[in-house]
Amino acid sequence: MRNVVSTLILLTVLASCSRNPHKVNVSNVSAKVVVRHLDMDLLKLNQEQLQTEVPKLKSSYGEFFDIFTYRMIGIGGTETPDFLSSLNLFVNDTLVRQLTQLVPQKVDTVALRAATEDAFKHYKYYFPAKQIPTIYTCISGFNQSVVVSQNLIGLSLDKYLGADCKYYQELGLPAYKRRNMHQGKIVADMMYAWADSEWPKSDRENTLLSNMIHQGKLQYFLDAILPEMHDTLKMGFSARQLDFCDKNEAKMWTYMAEHKMLFTTDRMSIKRFIDDAPYTASFSEESPGRTGAWLGGQIVRSYMKAHPEVKLPDLMNNTNYQEILNQSEYQP
Repeated sequence: MRNVVSTLILLTVLASCSRNPHKVNVSNVSAKVVVRHLDMDLLKLNQEQLQTEVPKLKSSYGEFFDIFTYRMIGIGGTETPDFLSSLNLFVNDTLVRQLTQLVPQKVDTVALRAATEDAFKHYKYYFPAKQIPTIYTCISGFNQSVVVSQNLIGLSLDKYLGADCKYYQELGLPAYKRRNMHQGKIVADMMYAWADSEWPKSDRENTLLSNMIHQGKLQYFLDAILPEMHDTLKMGFSARQLDFCDKNEAKMWTYMAEHKMLFTTDRMSIKRFIDDAPYTASFSEESPGRTGAWLGGQIVRSYMKAHPEVKLPDLMNNTNYQEILNQSEYQP
């Protein structure tokens, strides 16, 4: 009996050690998410209907209508000469018509709404005073995946049709980009973009380290907002690439330190470690791109573990990147 009790105690301790600290009870958190579908309202119109319906769409969709026409499909606004002709060409483009059939097959908007509401319940748990943006979906002809403005997020659903989508291959998109163009990435991409707009990187310094810590803060934000999501989805890494980072964390950090790269302001050096890429050239072809962002996440997690009194809002508002590193007790 003594051995059984000891075993049960050990299992309890192990379970508590492995428990996700970000799993919080949000069942009583109210987070009403409004999702509006410009793709459904616009792409059903014929040429004759555009004349009368476009003013209504512009009034109904407000700022997002202009974001869509100016930034996403690049035809200007309603005051632009030949605007209706250009919009008609887009609506009746053969590829766009095919996408209107394909998108509902590949993107489950009901599941997307549920996942989005859960993410924003966690968001309101940590930031109760903040407003939830309205979500707008569209088909943009393979333009921007996510656009963010004040109180709105726009999603191009045709950018999430799956890695095997023939159109992505015909466009010549590289495999490392196609791998993350599926429905499972939408919420992570959306919440990442929202956090980056709510807590942009400080212009006070622009070093590799400041970019790493900023990216680390965004990764920690995703940890808290999407506690059930696997790191491969949040980072956009394959399981093998994530394993590479876990096994080579100390080597990557040592390389940056020994080559005095942490405080470089060289734009290309920063991009080499922060931007998406098939791999990080300074390491090996087994590495993912964005290894600097991944290391930044490790530093921020170490900082938050060392300072349990610091809450998520405190972290997101802290732009003293050097202080975060110094107080992180980071030792890979």
